[in-house]
Formats: sequence, C-alpha cells, structure tokens
Amino acid sequence: MTGLDSATTPAATGTDTGTGTGTGTTRDTPARPRATLALTSAATAVALMTYTAPMVTLPDTARALHTPLSGQAWLLNGTPLGLAALLLVAGSLADDYGRRRLFLSGTLALGLTTALGAFTTSTWQFTLARIAQGAACAALLASSLGLLVAAFPSPRGRLHATGVWGAFVSGGIAAGPLVSGAMPSWRMAYGVLGAAALVVAALGTRTLSESRAPRGGRPDVLGALTFGLALVSLVAALTLGRDGWLRTPVGLLLAAAVVLIALFVAVERRTRTPMIDLGLLRHTPFLASSAGGLFTGLAVISIFSFLPALLQQTVHLSPMNTAWLFLIWAGLSFAVALQVKHLAGRIAPRTQLAVGFTLHAIAVLTMLGALGSGSWMRLLPGLIIGGVGSGLLNGALPLLAVDSVPRERAAMGSGAQQTFRYIGSCAGVALTIALATSSGDLAHGANLALAVSAGLAAVGAVSVVVLREHR
Repeated sequence: MTGLDSATTPAATGTDTGTGTGTGTTRDTPARPRATLALTSAATAVALMTYTAPMVTLPDTARALHTPLSGQAWLLNGTPLGLAALLLVAGSLADDYGRRRLFLSGTLALGLTTALGAFTTSTWQFTLARIAQGAACAALLASSLGLLVAAFPSPRGRLHATGVWGAFVSGGIAAGPLVSGAMPSWRMAYGVLGAAALVVAALGTRTLSESRAPRGGRPDVLGALTFGLALVSLVAALTLGRDGWLRTPVGLLLAAAVVLIALFVAVERRTRTPMIDLGLLRHTPFLASSAGGLFTGLAVISIFSFLPALLQQTVHLSPMNTAWLFLIWAGLSFAVALQVKHLAGRIAPRTQLAVGFTLHAIAVLTMLGALGSGSWMRLLPGLIIGGVGSGLLNGALPLLAVDSVPRERAAMGSGAQQTFRYIGSCAGVALTIALATSSGDLAHGANLALAVSAGLAAVGAVSVVVLREHR
C-alpha cells in the first residue's frame, strides 16, 4: 500500500507541524476532538436508526407496498446492499480526498434519501430508496472513524473515541425501532429520521475539521467499479437464492460476482493507489477484523433484524411493544459497548470478539421454543445475554478496524471491516427469512433460524481465536 513519502512529508516522520497529526494524515484546519466525537457519534446513531427502523414496521410496510412474503427480504436488505457495495470505496475516497467532505456528503444524502423513502408506493421503489440510504451510510460510517483517528492521534484517545462511537452504533440500533414504532405510520418515521440526518449535516458544516492522507496518483475508478458491481451481484444472488439456488438468475449473478472479484484483484495488483492493499490479507489483525465483521452480520444482525417481525406475527405484540422489548437487548448493548474502553490492557479486542460471539450463541439457544410458547417472557434471558454479547462486539470491532491497518488508512480499514459486516448481514437476513418461512409453522422456522444463528456465532468465535493463536 502506498503511504506518504516520509522523506518529504513532516507528518510521516512523527513531527507535529500544526498541519498534521504525526500519523501520516494531513489536516486542513485544527481538529476539535470533542465536537468531532459528538457529531460523528450522532450521525452514526441516525444511520443505524434508519438501518433498524424496518425491524418493527416490516409487517405494516409490506402490507402498504403489497410485498409478498418472498419479497420481504428486499425490504430489509436494501440498506445493507448499498452499504456492502460502497463501504470500501467510501473509505478509500475519504482517506484520499477528505474525510469531512465525504462525511458531510453522506449525511446530507442520508437525510434526503430517507425522507424520499416515506413517499414510495411499491416494493421496488422502497428497495431503491433503501439502497440509496445504504450508499449514503457507507460514506458516513467509513469516514467517521477516519475523522476520529485524526482528531484523537494518541492510543488512549483513540481507545476512548472508538469505544464511544461503537456504543452509539448500539444506541442507534436501540433507538431506531422505538422511533419507528412510536410514529403513527412507518412513512412518518422515515420523514423524522431524514430530518434528523439533515440537522446533523448542517451542524457538521460548522464543527468538523478536514483531514486526509493523500497518496498521489489517480483515483482507483476501475477498482471501485469492479468491486462495487461484484458485491451488488453477490448480495442480489444471496437475496434471490432464498427462492431457489438452482434458478438461472441466481447462477448468473454468482458467476458475475466471481468474475468481477477476480478482475478487481487483477486491477488492485497493477494500480499505483489501490483501494486496498492485498497484502493485508496476510495480516492477522486485518483478517480477525474482517472475520469479526462478517460473523457479526451473519449471526447477530441477521437474526435480530427479522425476529421482531416474527414476534409480531406469532405472539401478536404491537410494533411499539416489540420495540420496547428489543430495547432490553439494544440498550444493554449500548451500555456494555460504552464501558469496553475499561477493558483495554486486560482483554485483547479479539478475545472480546470471541466472548461476544459465545454469549450470542448462548442467548439465541435460550430463545428456542419461545415463539411457539406464545410468551414474550421466554425471550428475556436471551435478550439480556445477547445484549451483553452484542455490546462486546460493537465495542471491540471499531478499535480493531483502525488498529489493523496503517493509521493513515483508518477510513479504509473501517470500510473494509464494515463491508464484511454488511455482506454477512445481507446473506444472514436472506438465510434467516428462508429458514423461518421454510415450513408452514413460523414458530418452528424461527427455532431453526435461531439454531443456525448459534452455530454461525460459534464459528465466528473459533475463527477469531484461531487467528489470534497463529499471529
């Protein structure tokens, strides 16, 4: 990976000149650390609120848009599709062309696309709006960690900042269902969330400082194009696959994904300024970060994205009551992620990941049979245990993402990890819906989906431990 020329750039030598951070990152204006942390955390929370808003409104949204059961995966997978396709691209662009610039563009776009989602009248319109929201979230999320690393150059400051940021990931997950469930309609919820994003964007124009790590050379346009199209093909195949893996469209999309990934690798090996240094794939911390993101999406995000809808259809809770119930899980996740910084020096981030995955596996196994019993009380132990596990994951992942790459490529490291996270989410949501609806009995299907989620979490725990041992 090409960095700054240490012979000509003071920042790369560790010398603070007032225009750099001492980490290979140039800064256009002096950073305001606390304001940067507040704005990036608030924007992250709003992004995750838009991501989780459909969790409790899915049945109402599907009815309003006349979406069949087979198409509901698209209502949930639109945003993660946009995220997965553009996170790595956004992270690379943020490092090279300005993290503040990309952050504000993403936040503004999130506000506009979320508000537009309120006016959609069909499944395909809503899905396109959600994909656009995901693309906007990609710019916002990838650049926010880069802004934080520039504003908090010391290890202690970075630990605090990434811990708070990770907690607000959990906070947004907690608040999204509450906001959407409290509104008179799902359309109004999207209008409110869109307005919130626009307010954050306006505040950011006066608060955030620019930073970047220019490497020289031309933008990796061909790499961005091939990688984005490859992920779109892969996610579309995973979503369509629930209706039959042997169908021609699924096979063609999977084949296209394989060809485009191969082309992307060839491009990255030849370009002077690649989006991602392929040598990182031999770097254990980067692999652990990527595996942590992938299995968080596959095992955790996927099951908790569709479980609220299953709960409404089997136990017949209202959207608002469902949101309050899941606040137990998400609220605990927020509280635990906020305290993870106190574990620094005692427990390594990869150990936290292993413990978090193990707790999630235990949590979903305790939920087996809960929906069939007709009692939401049966879910409480699992929501509590799962909330603690999710908090450990959300607290450890952002720190591992920025520490697994050179500091001047922090936004790229964040984008890479979150790309794997939302690829996992897309695949996991499609798998969860396919399992839950595989029989005429939703309660039985839910048990199958919960068991698979536990198995995937166990694989995630083992993968980060194995990577840790072979460092």
